[in-house]
Amino acid sequence: MIDRIILFPYSLFLAAKNFMYRSGILKGRTAEVPTVCIGNITAGGTGKTPHTEMLLRMLAGSEEWKGKKTAVLSRGYRRSSKGFQKVVPGGSARLFGDEPVQMAGKFPSVTVAVDRNRIEGCDFLCHPEKLESSRKARRCIDKNIEKADAIVLDDAFQYRKLKATVNILLTDCSRPFFKDRLIPFGRLRDLPERKCDADIIIVTKCPAFMDDWEKENWARRLGLSGYDARSCTGRDGRGKEQMLLFSGMEHEAMRPVFPEGDMRYVYSQRLILFTGIANDKPLINYLSDNYKIVSHFNFPDHHRYSTSDVAALNRAAREWPTAVVATTEKDARRIADVKKVPDFLRERLFYIPVKVSFLSSCEEEAFRTAVLSRLK
Repeated sequence: MIDRIILFPYSLFLAAKNFMYRSGILKGRTAEVPTVCIGNITAGGTGKTPHTEMLLRMLAGSEEWKGKKTAVLSRGYRRSSKGFQKVVPGGSARLFGDEPVQMAGKFPSVTVAVDRNRIEGCDFLCHPEKLESSRKARRCIDKNIEKADAIVLDDAFQYRKLKATVNILLTDCSRPFFKDRLIPFGRLRDLPERKCDADIIIVTKCPAFMDDWEKENWARRLGLSGYDARSCTGRDGRGKEQMLLFSGMEHEAMRPVFPEGDMRYVYSQRLILFTGIANDKPLINYLSDNYKIVSHFNFPDHHRYSTSDVAALNRAAREWPTAVVATTEKDARRIADVKKVPDFLRERLFYIPVKVSFLSSCEEEAFRTAVLSRLK
């Protein structure tokens, strides 16, 4: 009750803002090419980056988009660079942000760019020639960009000034937004009613199997009437058709952070874990099946690693000399920016990639059909 009283002015502001956009008093601009927004209402922890990667793989494998140029535009959270930047594969997470660097490394044929001003960023991706004459882009490190045919907007659901062609909203299965509270008492960045602006809602980090009854129960809790688990669609309170899908997360085999990583440590029975993400519980549960976690360093989300952090990890590694030191893929990008990582730690340091997929082939095909039809 106290949090509702304290946050009432902020809730009122958000409600007024949402009303003005829906009524047309405030209007969002559209980009010159089709755009797909992948975002959430909560502050991190829903799996935006793995779902963005899944979308990129889907587009690359489709007949409709084969040979076309896809770009990704991100804010580049906590980056040190300014303005519009094309992310260089293998570049610094400190310079571009950990998630953009991760995607640029995995998808070399995709242009990954960062710009806090998404409208400006889309304009540069649609008209790369403007980079040569624009004062705003004078600090752009790499101006060699191909014109984009479609743009994936990473974490732009709150950026109302830009109206996406397709809005995909993610929510964590273990902590859905309708059970959460506004920051700072919870993790909500916006009101739960914003779900009505989504075209597709994906419940993420689900168990490997969910029956139709469970999915229909989720639809009821999300306010979708007439939900059909076969077509994956229902209607919200205003009669708008929305697609509801369910995805799971798969952890892949460990990979070395540095070239000198010794794969023999992967077979150790002990593990030192360090994470700087919003929710590391799924990773802990996964690792606990095969390792005894002897030490866990839990840093804030998007934490920038320092030499003192590396020194603490090195001390733990020396205390447990046979243990493997593991982290997430995003953390691996950030710790690789630290200039002096001891050789003793470098050969023990590994990361665990994650990959998401839908719980059924029916959902995968429904998602593919919905996205591709809208991008036309």
